[in-house]
Amino acid sequence: MNSYLARQPILNKNKETIGYELLFRDGPNNCFPEVEDEHATHRLLADNFLTSSTAEVTAGKRAFVNFPYSSLIKRTPLLFPKHCFIIEILESCQPSDELLEAIIELNRKGYTLALDDFIPSPEWLRFLPYIHIIKFDIKLTPIAKAGFFIRRQRILNRHLQFLAEKVETYEEFITACDNDFDFFQGFFFSRPELVTRKALTPSALTTLQLYREITKPEVNFNTVEAIIATDVSLSYKLLRHVNNMTVTLAKPISSFKQALVYLGEEKLRRFITFVATSHAAENKPLSLYLLSLQRARFCEQVSNHLPDIDNSQAFLVGLFSLLDSILDQPIELLLEQLPLDSHIHHALINRQGDLGALLELICSYEEANWTRIQQISATLGVSESVVGDLYLESIKWATIFEKRNAE
Repeated sequence: MNSYLARQPILNKNKETIGYELLFRDGPNNCFPEVEDEHATHRLLADNFLTSSTAEVTAGKRAFVNFPYSSLIKRTPLLFPKHCFIIEILESCQPSDELLEAIIELNRKGYTLALDDFIPSPEWLRFLPYIHIIKFDIKLTPIAKAGFFIRRQRILNRHLQFLAEKVETYEEFITACDNDFDFFQGFFFSRPELVTRKALTPSALTTLQLYREITKPEVNFNTVEAIIATDVSLSYKLLRHVNNMTVTLAKPISSFKQALVYLGEEKLRRFITFVATSHAAENKPLSLYLLSLQRARFCEQVSNHLPDIDNSQAFLVGLFSLLDSILDQPIELLLEQLPLDSHIHHALINRQGDLGALLELICSYEEANWTRIQQISATLGVSESVVGDLYLESIKWATIFEKRNAE
């Protein structure tokens, strides 16, 4: 399954690109779909900020992302590091006390906030100390009128910067510059450009199971861990999300249990609700997902016979062994975004170490390479008969999961 977004550059007075507004699309036609604003925002975030880095999409520049009222009230941006994007407060938002409370919290936690399609009114004045960028649609608010507001705010709120949207001609660009705008966006520079990427979506069964668990008064972390471990998409998103939130930690989080404990109940509920609802109506996983599960089970079970191998790391090696095929991106690039233990990296990229040998062993079984199976089994110190039994058990285990998922 593919995910789609459109990006439109945002430039400064020197016509240098300083960021991109990212716009949700649900197909290759490059037009906004008929979906609710919250669904569009959640899908864009889930597909582009949990699964992979936006560095390729934005060329390392800042991303501007629209957030509707409901997402802001729910504090959805707090799921992501403050440097991920600039929060655009949609023009449809009502300037309520509830919204102001959310904006103040986001501001205090270091997030950058922009008012989209702003039209000056007394109701919004109390928000301005907590806003960083104001975007004027120059088709709705004449440049001269916006310029008057800008000159006044340069005195009252000196921290504010101003962006002119829908700049379509050279004359409009020059006039906006003369009226002290800082940034510019519109067809004069570029139309929105469609970007297609591979999407990674959780299975319907996993979604239902997780919903059931997080609605209980007390979350059972062991149960949640077991459910997440059976879904390659959620596994990858969880570990990448938590490591993005913990960049200051000396040692990366590389197990589900560590990730869940770090999040705690409240953040875990928020994360699961966000990811699950983002893809609640999507298709079920492809056969590659099932093969990932089978590999994970096999590696975990064989590692139980090897005292020097951590079985949770073995499970991850098997589970993530097909990420490059699932996402159509090099495994090296994907793992750069997920700071796992170096042993896992070496196993997945170079088939090195005992974890790499486990992965090589399961791949040899899939290829019916009996000579190689004999060699690796001898190196690991596990009898071929045990390995064979565990391989068959992993197939049965994955088949049972597939049947449950089809029910």
